[in-house]
Amino acid sequence: MSSFLDEIAWNSDGLAPVVAQEAKTGKLLMQAWVNREALAIAVEERRAVYWSRSRNKLWRKGEESGNVQKLIDVFLDCDNDAICYSVEQVGEVACHTGRVSCFHKRLTDGGWEIEEPVLKDPGSMYNK
Repeated sequence: MSSFLDEIAWNSDGLAPVVAQEAKTGKLLMQAWVNREALAIAVEERRAVYWSRSRNKLWRKGEESGNVQKLIDVFLDCDNDAICYSVEQVGEVACHTGRVSCFHKRLTDGGWEIEEPVLKDPGSMYNK
């Protein structure tokens, strides 16, 4: 029997994009990347695990900030090349800027409307 990981159309770097969506509200929280190992661990641990391209390593969401994402469901799109994590966001923010969502800029007729951060000093969540 093939693994569910074999059904994913990984890109040439062995990655697939993943969006995290708050399960209760449907709010789009963030977009990141996963590789086979990150997705397998996420499913096993029932928490959001990503592949950090900047650090070139696995990234368990909240390992430094405490803003963990509990994994509720995993969805795969119709082309098998994009993933959605349905999560319970633990902590006030998902974004390193101190905002609830990484998608905090909304295009209006006047340009980008930017949501205020929940945390005025987002760096403080990493200094625990």
